[in-house]
Amino acid sequence: MELNYRLYFLEFIHPFGVSSNTRRETPSVFIELDANDNRGYGEACLPAYLGETVEATISFFNLAKSYLKKLKIPFDVETCMADIDSLKEGHNAAKAAIDIALHDLKGKIDGKSVAQFYGLSEMDSGITSFTIGIDSEPVLAQKIKEAEEFRILKIKAGTSDDKALMNMIRKYTDKPLYVDVNQGWKNKEHALEMAMFMKDENVLLLEQPMPVNMKKEMAWLTERSPVPTFGDESVKRLKDLKELDGAFHGVNIKLMKSAGLSEALKMIDFCKEKKIKVFLGCMAESSCATGAMAQIISLADHIDLDAPLLYKNDPFEGIHYKNGRISPGSSPGIGVKPQVELFK
Repeated sequence: MELNYRLYFLEFIHPFGVSSNTRRETPSVFIELDANDNRGYGEACLPAYLGETVEATISFFNLAKSYLKKLKIPFDVETCMADIDSLKEGHNAAKAAIDIALHDLKGKIDGKSVAQFYGLSEMDSGITSFTIGIDSEPVLAQKIKEAEEFRILKIKAGTSDDKALMNMIRKYTDKPLYVDVNQGWKNKEHALEMAMFMKDENVLLLEQPMPVNMKKEMAWLTERSPVPTFGDESVKRLKDLKELDGAFHGVNIKLMKSAGLSEALKMIDFCKEKKIKVFLGCMAESSCATGAMAQIISLADHIDLDAPLLYKNDPFEGIHYKNGRISPGSSPGIGVKPQVELFK
């Protein structure tokens, strides 16, 4: 099995602002696993806040090449990923790309979608939120208008005055909202005040209200908040989930954090057992990794898989958006394919 990779810059339609930065593009390293004329595709999406570099990601792919070169068909994805995971600590996005590509390749060999492979309910579609980044009022108004078909909007908060931000947004829409604070509230009393305010503004959930290192304060807030709290930066992999200790009502599971579908599914099983709500999200991936996550939307309580719509040069196709819903691709594997030539 041969591994090929290609660095690609995903370009936003609008500059994308969160509490800590604004960016115009996101680097992704796409991979292709080639085995007996079958090709599986994966993606390592690398926004700066993930903390993983292009250079380190490519270095990990080069490390994994020798293992994958010896891999024979048929193969077991979970066993392969345990071996890949043991090669080196960290590098979750690189591992996610390999996991996605292995799922895609196995699905194509077996003639099954990922959903079929795991015996999941095959949902035709699921309601996804649409993300509105932090911006000036005229641009926010434009973004909200462009998202007219979506029933739920996700807004980025954590600004110097989130009440003013919310009042501005409410000039243009009364839709229910997911609010992603990106660790922007640094004081638990202020966070509770904001949660009370958000409850009256038809906010359905608060994502990562406080910094990762404020775990006790976060648990204090969760106990009192009238709006469900969801962990994002605080929860990368299964071990983090097991150490939550009541800090959140739910978690946002993302493939670039979890190292792929294999561990994401284990995290979901743990959540179901412990009555923790499941939010399936994405970093800023193209339709490649988003398509992989879309295969398991039947397991989600909430969905935020809109990232491909934020770009003007998505190199993959296969998932579909209509009336505020996302539909996974129906072809074998992850249900998507390149629409530009990435690998020569």
